[in-house]
Amino acid sequence: METSHILPVIQAVFKGADARDWALAERSFAPEVVYDYTSMAGGQPLTLTAAAIIGMWKQFLPGFDKTEHRISDFKIAAEGDAVAVQFNGHATHVIDQAVWIVEGTYETRLVQTADRWQLTFFKFNLLRQEGDLQLPALAQQRAAQGQ
Repeated sequence: METSHILPVIQAVFKGADARDWALAERSFAPEVVYDYTSMAGGQPLTLTAAAIIGMWKQFLPGFDKTEHRISDFKIAAEGDAVAVQFNGHATHVIDQAVWIVEGTYETRLVQTADRWQLTFFKFNLLRQEGDLQLPALAQQRAAQGQ
């Protein structure tokens, strides 16, 4: 199985998020995605459109002065006509001098459409967070105010 086109799809999600290039990030997602951040936010996994995922991120990420997502240690496995990719993630979120760091693993699944691979499953498994744990709420408030 040819996998050279798979990692750039995943990398584009995080590159797009950090650059606030929403179109770049959204293009990596299939029209419908199982989105699971329950290890961090509670609740149940959601089935969302790509636009809905980006819409949630737009209400949060622009509230930070800067974000930097680093992903590594990719494990790729074929699953029928899909590909499962697991990897580690480290995200630094900054407002002024305050920093919030989140670390965890991701479980993803991609399928190939006519012209590209797209994510159909996107799960984050929180391992730890440190720093100013009030920054997420502040970022959401700042994003809502357009700061």
